[in-house]
Amino acid sequence: MLALFYFAAAIALIATAMALTRANAAHGLIYLIVSLLAVAVVFFLLGAPFAAALEIVIYAGAIMVLFVFVIMMLNLGRSADEEERELLAPRYWLVPGVLAACLLVELAVISFAAPGHSAGIVVSPKAVGLSLYGPYVLAVEIASLLLLAGLVGAYHVGRRFIDRSGGNKS
Repeated sequence: MLALFYFAAAIALIATAMALTRANAAHGLIYLIVSLLAVAVVFFLLGAPFAAALEIVIYAGAIMVLFVFVIMMLNLGRSADEEERELLAPRYWLVPGVLAACLLVELAVISFAAPGHSAGIVVSPKAVGLSLYGPYVLAVEIASLLLLAGLVGAYHVGRRFIDRSGGNKS
């Protein structure tokens, strides 16, 4: 299982490096999703399946959808649509697809080779909830306010950008 841990960590590092070096925001977003999925596999291997599920649902799901909406808000019109269609060609999906397939194979190996194996202590969702909304309730509320501030800021920046480019004001 140690080899699988290092394999998932290597995929996370490669995908993160690729996300940071992409000039196109959509391509960086795809690599970032692969990186978050690899981190979820690392959490699972460390014996934290609930943290792995949260990583997928919250980060790879909800927050990445927010990033996609921001990218869509910054769309510049028909020329950007044509460029986006060209950038979504299958050749640009090859490397993220290979990395995601490696993670899928690794999860299959984990599931079938040693079911129930974990390297750490299993923490129940109830214990996480009691901890988050017990002594750490202030930190949870501050984090939610920061996420709300980021959402409002992205809306205003995107709206101002669209207004300056002469785009649709709806």
